Amino acid sequence: MAEDAVARLLEERGFEILWRNLHLGHLEVDIVARKEDLCVMVEVRARGPGAFEGPFASIVGKKKMRILYAADRLWRRHLSKMEGVERMRIDVAGVAFENGEAKIDYVAGALTA
Repeated sequence: MAEDAVARLLEERGFEILWRNLHLGHLEVDIVARKEDLCVMVEVRARGPGAFEGPFASIVGKKKMRILYAADRLWRRHLSKMEGVERMRIDVAGVAFENGEAKIDYVAGALTA
């Protein structure tokens, strides 16, 4: 449900969804979307009501390194070969559910090497 909500948000912002749950070997990318010459790789983190920590708290250490490695692999295998794609950005979307409704905290350019 969290990925569905983030995909809708991206489409509302003019992005075309290229892949969802894209497997790159043992790595998985939640969402890859494109708008003009920019592709975004989006890591979606969700937490239920009453969770002790927020959705962004889990992106540290090993998880951050896996996301950066996946981004490098995504660029090399797919995006660098696509006509018109010149840039890539790593975004993170934190999704919390309140009364059955998704509340999205979207951070563009959240991760860098």
